[in-house]
Amino acid sequence: MSYPTDLSIPSPRYSVENQGPTPEADTPAGALSLLLHARTCLHEAETADRPGERFIAAHLAALRAATAVVVARAAPREDKRPASVWQLLTAAAPELREWAAYFAARSNRRAAAEAGVRTTTDAHADELLDNSREFLGIVGRSLLGATRERY
Repeated sequence: MSYPTDLSIPSPRYSVENQGPTPEADTPAGALSLLLHARTCLHEAETADRPGERFIAAHLAALRAATAVVVARAAPREDKRPASVWQLLTAAAPELREWAAYFAARSNRRAAAEAGVRTTTDAHADELLDNSREFLGIVGRSLLGATRERY
């Protein structure tokens, strides 16, 4: 039996150079999963019609992104008392302290919107959406390739 010798090997569809950043080897899979979930929440916020829904989804996107940073960078805690993700973010990534304060200050408004209280305006929702988008960009760059210290 003879085999053909003139077979050509197909070229790859995508070149390695054209792909986005690859996660660092030490970035936990859980952090990457949370980042993907954050991006899904951000997309939901961008497509939401009502300001309350937009506000909730944008805040949840930031919350998931903050949790991704905590998963990737936080050392195990000795203190077993409950802490908000915004407190944990400040401890794990001090450079994100102002972001943590910004989103923590809007947690009550998100809770009210989730309870059906209609106090969120288009301006509130749009501002939070813009800031969540920027925050996710910063977190994404941090988790997907920027050099960082381990604590």
